[in-house]
Amino acid sequence: MKFLDLTKVYIRSGKGGNGAISFRREKYVEYGGPDGGDGGNGGDVWAEAVSGLNTLIDYRYQQHFFAQNGVGGAGRQRTGRGGDDIVLKVPVGTEILEEDQETVVADLSVEGQRVCLARGGNGGFGNLHFKTSTNQAPRRANPGMEGVERTLWLRLKLIADAGLVGLPNAGKSTFLAATSNARPKIADYPFTTLVPNLGVVGVDGAEFVVADIPGLIEGAHEGRGIGDRFLGHVERCAALLHLVDGTSDTVAEDYRTVLGELEEYGAGLDTKPRIVALNKIDALDEDTRAERYAELQDVAQSKVMMLSGASQEGLTDVLRALRALVDTGRKAEAPAEEADPWRP
Repeated sequence: MKFLDLTKVYIRSGKGGNGAISFRREKYVEYGGPDGGDGGNGGDVWAEAVSGLNTLIDYRYQQHFFAQNGVGGAGRQRTGRGGDDIVLKVPVGTEILEEDQETVVADLSVEGQRVCLARGGNGGFGNLHFKTSTNQAPRRANPGMEGVERTLWLRLKLIADAGLVGLPNAGKSTFLAATSNARPKIADYPFTTLVPNLGVVGVDGAEFVVADIPGLIEGAHEGRGIGDRFLGHVERCAALLHLVDGTSDTVAEDYRTVLGELEEYGAGLDTKPRIVALNKIDALDEDTRAERYAELQDVAQSKVMMLSGASQEGLTDVLRALRALVDTGRKAEAPAEEADPWRP
């Protein structure tokens, strides 16, 4: 299945049905009078977050969604049938934006969450509605209201507990493959990962979801390389794992490059709880390990962990530390429990 995380859709709610102008004309009925019914309401357009989806690819091939119009009223006080609603089923974590791609209409971050994007038009009143003591034979009815037409953007931000960041070929996909059942593409050239990948990682009987995104290069916020368009998929993460390629001769510069891109992107990514890890240590001798470790720790100004996705050295320690950060972050994000109300 192809991955798509940004698409445009065109929606329109249903038009309300027209009210009817009608009079009773039954034989042997002593008193006639107006009996025109109201028109039915037009259908609404809804969006709903559902499980089992992780891409917006369905909305590449169908972009126009129109709800059904309401049916007009009829004689004998018959009200028209309302139009059917239409529901856009989207993955959990989808943001709905206005046409300017900045104004957020809704953020569907919980399974089953629904939002009405366009209300259907109300049905018009039939002439029965306008009958009064002084106007017992009204010859007027209201037309149905027009539906609402909107152009919206759907932007997917994957729901994950932890995110992997780093330069291309830093070993992010290898780490994900070694710690989960995910099978991302792995090769010895840059930008092997072109779309985000999710994997369920387990350690000490606990599981959490890790997101692997394409690598960042200097100038990604200006559109270089694949750019920073996939960083939105780690905005919801509670913690980040910053992998630095230990076989690089410039580990300090590599660290600063990625950190600078996170700062340029914003959204609080540069301040998220983060673990810095020196990767690919299986390819280094003891002296080189110590040298690169000291260099990276000086620039990171925090504890640096060492691991190897290929040989799985140090993986368990990194996963335990990452899980602890995730647990702490989720607890901080959870709303505070309200105290029991006072009772006499």
